[in-house]
Amino acid sequence: MPNPKRRHSKSRTRKRRAHFKAAVPALSTCANCGEPKLQHRACPNCGFYKGRTMFVPKAS
Repeated sequence: MPNPKRRHSKSRTRKRRAHFKAAVPALSTCANCGEPKLQHRACPNCGFYKGRTMFVPKAS
């Protein structure tokens, strides 16, 4: 298997890694309470998902 003959510079490595970024999670609003939540998951605020209550959230 071929190996690099010379060391790659820091700028070359950083140019390659410039496109490797963390993506912002896609959020949607809860149909019941209007709070932002992750898609395809029950709302952590009210426990509502797909037209019904999945769980009762803990009182804080």
